[in-house]
Amino acid sequence: MIEFLLQPLTYAFIQRGLLAAVIVGVLCAVMGTYVVLRGMAFLGDALAHAILPGVAIAYLAGGNLLLGALTTAILVALGIGYFSRQGTIKEDTAIGILFAAALALGVALISSIRTYAVDLSHILFGNVLGVSIADLWLTAALGLLILVTVALLYRPFLIISFDPVLAATMRLPAELLRSVMLILLALTVVISLQTVGVGLAAAMLVTPAATAYLLTRRLLPMMLVSALIGAFSSLAGLYLSYYLNVVSGSAIVLTATAIFLVVFLLKRGKR
Repeated sequence: MIEFLLQPLTYAFIQRGLLAAVIVGVLCAVMGTYVVLRGMAFLGDALAHAILPGVAIAYLAGGNLLLGALTTAILVALGIGYFSRQGTIKEDTAIGILFAAALALGVALISSIRTYAVDLSHILFGNVLGVSIADLWLTAALGLLILVTVALLYRPFLIISFDPVLAATMRLPAELLRSVMLILLALTVVISLQTVGVGLAAAMLVTPAATAYLLTRRLLPMMLVSALIGAFSSLAGLYLSYYLNVVSGSAIVLTATAIFLVVFLLKRGKR
């Protein structure tokens, strides 16, 4: 067992990949609690696919792909907040409109890149074993920024999410706080690209948090349980990826899904 655990760690790129995977697993799990509790599962998927235009433009311009993805994700997040402000249109409607537009633009741009199948495959499917030291530092810095912001705004986020009347009474800047939450979600999605890719980013936002929701209904314990599940799924998935020679992002998400199914069946069996 010890050899089983230590053998992959003899490679520096796997050490970096493990650290990056755990950071992403925790971040997605923490932010995913808001996604699950607010019924915004579609938002994670929308933001994940909305980065495609930014990636394509950055690639065509010879710029930084991560910066392009981050710019587009933030613009889409702010756009969702703007269009759904004060109930002008429903939030899920705004998500659907901008998601479809961003996805269509991304596909149009990517289709013009003849070598996209090779050059952009790591964005689409993730490449956690390709994490460099610079990538790891950037992931850690952005991850710390997100977690510190969530900690500082924990109570305001809680109030605007579950008691809009109290938020109005306390004169909280609800629209600004909602925009901040959307930006944090966009950052989380962009950070997760290296680990699980566009296609599976939404799954890591939703699955660990949904599992934690089955175990507790209080926000802080739910965040902690979700973070533990996300971190464990990332570690176990990466080991499965190493020994079974499968794509790391898929292994991580399938591990999280397996945990969800076990918890769901156990909870159902107790009824």
